[in-house]
Amino acid sequence: MENRALFKSGILFIIVIVLLLLARCGPVVVTSRPNNPPPPWFYPNRVEVVRYVYFPEYMIYYDLSARTYLYLDGDLWVRRNVLPPRYQSIDLRRSRYERIQNYNEDNIRRYHDENNSNRGRSNRNTPGSNRNTGK
Repeated sequence: MENRALFKSGILFIIVIVLLLLARCGPVVVTSRPNNPPPPWFYPNRVEVVRYVYFPEYMIYYDLSARTYLYLDGDLWVRRNVLPPRYQSIDLRRSRYERIQNYNEDNIRRYHDENNSNRGRSNRNTPGSNRNTGK
């Protein structure tokens, strides 16, 4: 009996150590295409199921599953394998990005309109804002 309890304690100790070591490795990315690694600017060790990454300063999305960039060209969202020359000076490795969780649809315009279309705009003149009018 004592040997069995000691064995169970040893196994539990080993499992805890392995879990702690794995936690120190950092996160791991899970995408729909495991053979294609994420781009170098995407933090490579994160366990998340995400399809899109958003660069708010440039209004650029990256589709991890299709490996394409999405950006506005005039009033249309276009999908390209590489960014056009106007974005070539951007270093995406040093740019801030956000992981878009729980959105897997192809229509990025709908997501953008619902979540990011007012980003950076002032809400001082919108109805219902808590602005002191001096009355």
